[in-house]
Amino acid sequence: MNLVPELWWLPIPLPAVLLFDAVASIRPPRFIRECLDGVRFPRDWWWTLIAIKTLAVAGLIVGIWVPGVGLAANAGVVAYFVCAAVAHLRARYLGQSFRLNCLGMLALSVATFVFSFLV
Repeated sequence: MNLVPELWWLPIPLPAVLLFDAVASIRPPRFIRECLDGVRFPRDWWWTLIAIKTLAVAGLIVGIWVPGVGLAANAGVVAYFVCAAVAHLRARYLGQSFRLNCLGMLALSVATFVFSFLV
């Protein structure tokens, strides 16, 4: 297991997408609002998702140079999207946002983890 990615550029797509998602969540477009309402995530707590994603972006970027930080941040992102997938399954909100957004981000975060830190 590597504590920093062998190829520094490999983990960059994940924080880029997470940063876009965090910024978009400040004034969420309809598809984000519908997704969060669909899984019954309380609107009073939506701000926490922005904070979590922003911290994940910082951890993933710092982790390119600081041993262990990117590994921990990437593991946290994987856990976040596993929890999101569970929320979708429990709410039976299994439409396009689940398949494309949630599972797509889970796949990206797992792939980043595997190819940046395990291979």
